[in-house]
Order: sequence, then C-alpha cells, then structure tokens
Amino acid sequence: MSQTAIQTIQTFDVVGGPQMGRANLPLLRGELNRLELDGFLIPHEDEYNNEYLPAHNERLMWATGFTGSAGAAVVLGDRAAMFTDGRYTLQVRAQVEGALFDYVRLEDGIDKWLRNNLREGEKIGFDPKLHPPKAIAAIRKAVTGAGAELISLETNPIDTAWADRPAAPKGAVVIQPDALAGKSHAEKRADIGRAIAHANADAAMITAPASIAWLLNLRGSDVRCTPLMLANAVIDAEGRVTLYTDPDKLSDTVHAHLGNEVSVTDETKLADDLTNWSGKTVMVDPVTSSAWHSQQLKAAGATVLAQQDPVALPKAKKSQAELRGTETAHRRDAVPLIRFLHWLDTEAQSGEYDEIDAAVKLETFRHATGELKDLSFETISGAGSNGAHCHYRVNTATTLPLAPGTLYLVDSGAQYVDGTTDVTRTVPIGNATQTMREHYTLVLQGHIALAVVRFPVGTTGSNLDALARHPLWQAGLDYDHGTGHGVGVFLGVHEGPQRISKTPNTVALEPGMIVSNEPGFYKEGEYGIRIENLQYVTEATDIPGGERPMLGFHTLTLAPLHRALIDTDMLTRAERQYVDDYHARVIKEIGPELDENVSAWLSEACAPL
Repeated sequence: MSQTAIQTIQTFDVVGGPQMGRANLPLLRGELNRLELDGFLIPHEDEYNNEYLPAHNERLMWATGFTGSAGAAVVLGDRAAMFTDGRYTLQVRAQVEGALFDYVRLEDGIDKWLRNNLREGEKIGFDPKLHPPKAIAAIRKAVTGAGAELISLETNPIDTAWADRPAAPKGAVVIQPDALAGKSHAEKRADIGRAIAHANADAAMITAPASIAWLLNLRGSDVRCTPLMLANAVIDAEGRVTLYTDPDKLSDTVHAHLGNEVSVTDETKLADDLTNWSGKTVMVDPVTSSAWHSQQLKAAGATVLAQQDPVALPKAKKSQAELRGTETAHRRDAVPLIRFLHWLDTEAQSGEYDEIDAAVKLETFRHATGELKDLSFETISGAGSNGAHCHYRVNTATTLPLAPGTLYLVDSGAQYVDGTTDVTRTVPIGNATQTMREHYTLVLQGHIALAVVRFPVGTTGSNLDALARHPLWQAGLDYDHGTGHGVGVFLGVHEGPQRISKTPNTVALEPGMIVSNEPGFYKEGEYGIRIENLQYVTEATDIPGGERPMLGFHTLTLAPLHRALIDTDMLTRAERQYVDDYHARVIKEIGPELDENVSAWLSEACAPL
C-alpha cells in the first residue's frame, strides 16, 4: 500500500506551532476589543467534550499552536497563559511561543492563575458550551475574588475571528450489530430508563457522543481515531430518546434500526426543545456536560439533578459479547504488531529509517489485516530523545532517525469493528546501555505487579496505582501520567469513569471493565520507556482458602517484551516466571498466524528468560 493511501488515516505534516499563536493571537484580541472584553478562556474541549476534535473545533490550536489532547489558555489584553499537564511539559515549549504565553502547570489550576493575574474591573468572557459547570463555578469564584467579572457569551469570539475555519463534519452513521454489542438498543434504553426513574428523575441529558453511540448501537465518522457522531440526546424514564444531530448523517437503514422510540431532530432545535422539560427533573452530568446545558434547562424551568451520566458505568462494564470481540480484535492486531516488532529487530537496526518510516510501516501491517477501520490515536513514534515526550506526535519537522545506541518507543492502537487496541513497546536500536536496561526492568516490574494483583471487590484504580510505581519509587524515579485508563469497544481509546492513577477516583473496578497497564520512565533529552498492555477486570477464583470476593485482571494484548532490555538479575523468580508464561501464551496464540520467518523470530524473542 502506498504511503499516500496510508496517510488518509495519519498524516505527518507540521501542524500547530508558534507561528499560529503569532498570527492568530492579534486577531482574537481584536475581536475581544470589539466585544469590550478584557480576556477570554480557551479550553481544549469542544461542545462535545471529546478528546479528539474535528478540525472545525480545534480552537485552542488555532489560538496557541498547541496540538496536545489536554490543555487550556487564558488570553488577556496584554498577557496570556498556556496550561498543560505533565505529559506535555516538553511539547508545549516547542509549540507555544514563550514570548506570548506563560507556561503554567494545569495541575496548579486555572482559577488560581486568574485570581493572581486579573485586575479589578476586568471583564472575562467564556463560551458556556465548552466548559463543564463545576469548572466554571471554580473559575467564577476566582474571577469574582479578583474583583473582575465573568461573562457568558452567546458567540465564541474565536469562531468570528477564524476566517478560514474548516466546515463542520458530516460523517455517515453506521449500525453496530447487536451480536457485537451484546444487547439491542431497546434493551439498553430500557435499562437506562429504569436507572433514571430510580434516581427520581424524569429524563437524562446525554451529552457525551460515546455514550450516545453505545446506547443506540451506532458508530459515526465525525472525529478522527474515534467512531463518533457529534450529537446530543435526551432519554426519558420510559427509555424513549430524542437524538439531536444532523439528520443527513443517518440513512434510511439507520432510521429503521432506531425505530419509533427514537426520534431524530436537528441539533439546532435542542435549545427550544429543552423548554418542554419545564417543571421536570433532568439528570445532567456535571463533568461531561457543559455549563450551557444546565443554563438552558434552568432557564426553561426544569430542575437540574447533577449526577453522573447514567450510560457511563454500563458502557464501562463490557458485555460478554464485547469482551469476546475485544479478545478477537487483540489477537488480530497482534499479527501486524509482531510483524512490526520483527522489522524493528532486523531491518530497522540499520539506522536507515526514521520515526515516520516506522509509524508508516506499522500502519501498513495493520492495513494488511483488511479489517482496520482507523487508528485509535495518532501513533506515538519516539526515537531517542523524542521518546522522552510521553505523548509525542511525530511530524516532518521533528522526526529523528532510529539510530544505533538509542531506544525507540512506539505507542499505537487500532480501531476494528469488534474492538479497540492500545499497546506500547520499547525496543533498543543497537546495544542498550546498562542504565537503559535497569530503567526498563523497573518499569517492567511495575507492569507485572499490576498485571498479577488480586484485590477486593470495591477497590478503585487509585488504590492500585502505587503498585506500578513502587519499583521506580524505590529508585527515586516516577512518571507524570496515569497508569491506566478505560478503553471502549470500537469507541474511545480513553474512556471512564474508571482509571488507575494517583488522582483519587471513587469508581470501583468491576468485572468487564477494560483498563490499560502502562507504567513508564522518561529521561529528558535521552529516551523514554513505557510498557503497555490492555487488560480487563475479572473475578479471581484461583485463591485457595480465600474468604472474600476478589478480582483480578486478564491480559488482552499479545506481543513480546524485549528480552535484551530485561536485567534478569533484578527480577524475582515469580517475575521471571510471569514473563516466561506471558511469552509462552504469545507463541501459542499468535505463532500459528505468522509466516515462517516471523514465527522463527518470535520463538527466539519469547524464549524463556
């Protein structure tokens, strides 16, 4: 397959960068002056709170040049700030002009920065469709505390100033078969309706496109890497749904699939239709919804019940059909992944290839399955020092060669109709140093600890996070990202409400939930190391004499760990046995699917330690 064909999914052109801030910041400030505003808040999120945005909604990138998936900016008349978390410490300095924006840790809080930097009497605008109500409440308190005024705007000034803004997406919608979903949308709607009634509500506002896709057994194509249609929905306690989206996206077949208990209305009618809920109680998720939704419902005379999206937890607990499909997707994905790892260990050792070559090669192998629908995210292909950017996005301006004496980190994933994959491997190009091997082995020990743990029912991911970090902590090391995120089934590669991280989380891990297991270590300016498998929560019935119900994890990802990077002297006997058993499973399940050369390499790559 040609590189041009491959790049219909992933491109490597330079996007974002300081030139965007230089060009567009004056345009935004001009619009703020026209509106008699002294500042404006710019989150990364769009009206649908998606991680990946259509080009139409890349407002933060337009204003700052930043292309990461998490961040925010505040633009004032004579100063501005760019907020990012620990994943983007290096990227933000490369993409956002330091002379125009102060770099601020997102963890330190936008509200704190506003309190310390606003002047009395200043007027700060915000687009209520882009901010959840909880976040705006904290920001309003900070702005008011500084003696300034926070103003809700009907029109986003970026949308006015953005002269060449791309058109809104109109991707076609397709049906996700019941055989893969495990339940019909009628059954799902009935379940959610009962949950709404149990909460003493009349309806729920569903604002997350992934929740709508799961609920109605639909998939879309409005967003790259995630098969979503941009939409809102309202479901009542009887399980009836009104879907607000562009009706042109839905074929007659899709309308027939939805039936007469799901009506489809243009999204522009949502504000007017919310007046129908006057005097009623409507559930609204304070995290995934926008302040606009709550504002509109309250203005219509409805009572807003702030509760978690009732679809979120059922969606996270995969059905047996979804788990079977995900297992199949991972076995399918293992073949191109192992072919790629073989290529890295042989041909790519020459030093003649760069990060883009490697990303294209992996995508070529995935295309060869004939089943690839999309990447589940843009491949993180980081050689040498670029691997230290834990969410690095390779492009033509930054690509590095896979040079001897370096480490190469590749984090990638695929969307198949029956499952979503996400896997990270770190491999040496040439000979690794002893320090590299020690760091890799510490990461591996944390990964193993999280793979084999048994834990009581009711345990949250934040209770388990320290297990993956413990070996690194003992060496005075750590990493600045979460250890595990939820994953959908032919949906988002990052989903909640469960997660494994230092950040406290009250959602208990339950059977069927898929999470990643991805500890890492990043040595700035030199290399990055991460090992990631997906795994799902299952009941642990293999504990003789156990007195309490316990849970554990079943590993989905099947691909060798790099033996040349493992310092076996650092491993316990149980850890060595885990690696050997895992590798034996890879050979047994995937070996027969490979050609002779790759199969022979796999046998060596998975030989007992």
